[in-house]
Amino acid sequence: MNDTKKKWNLSRLKSKMTPYWFISPATLTIICLVVYPILYGIYISFFDTNLVNKWNFVGLRYYAQALTDASFLHSLMKTMIFTVTVVCGHFVLGFIFASILNTDIKYRTLFRGILILPWLFPDVVIAYLFKWILNTQGGILNELLMHFSIISEPVGWLSTSATAFPCVILVSMWKGYPLVMVQILAGIQTISHDLYEAAEIDGANMWQRFRYVTLPALKPILTTILILDTVWVFKQFTLIWLMTSGGPGSSTMVSAIEIYKNAFSYFKYGFASAQSVYILVICYLIGVVFRRLLRDD
Repeated sequence: MNDTKKKWNLSRLKSKMTPYWFISPATLTIICLVVYPILYGIYISFFDTNLVNKWNFVGLRYYAQALTDASFLHSLMKTMIFTVTVVCGHFVLGFIFASILNTDIKYRTLFRGILILPWLFPDVVIAYLFKWILNTQGGILNELLMHFSIISEPVGWLSTSATAFPCVILVSMWKGYPLVMVQILAGIQTISHDLYEAAEIDGANMWQRFRYVTLPALKPILTTILILDTVWVFKQFTLIWLMTSGGPGSSTMVSAIEIYKNAFSYFKYGFASAQSVYILVICYLIGVVFRRLLRDD
């Protein structure tokens, strides 16, 4: 009797543990690749260290220093402008192309494949492609503009403060809009056509159908994409680093590049870690704010 009960309890325990065994590989991966680096970065922010044999505890000094550091505050402002502009561009382009692809146009499948290509290319490829296009000497953009007599001499698109930041923004818009486009297109195709017909019978015009039918139906998708896209753009590093390295001057110095230079050019690991913690908090707050603003009534 006791043996039977023990076997039954063991079988029950195995049954309860089965789901946890299935999720354990993903959990361990997240702990090793996400949780541990975050906690270690927070730990480093309390020390003046070279990560080898120098560990001088400084408490919250670097956190206070970051709040008064002009370079960090400037990069934070640049990041805000960059994020708002690029995310808005992603959604404008995403809505336009998704609406076009949702219509019954010729070669629609071909256009879908073409329009999604920017998202499929790695950031490195995109950065060097546009660095060649925007090159001062021999760049295809300058050559075309001079050929049609729009400009009289080559323009340093990435080497001039006035044009470098707008160029980086436009390239980032082009790179990221396919993700938003695909998600919006998938959401639009799940909306029943009966809703549009009912709205049209009630006298709703195109804008009213978009506002009162399309947007409410897409709200869950838009919330998720808005949060993810904003956080991804806010942490953008590769594209800007390869195109301008934060220059010329500090015209494209976003927070990610500012932190990278402090850590790996000036070896201020503690200070860079404190700045990274601020970025972590900001990204978390972005998600919280968007979820509260766009939550279902």
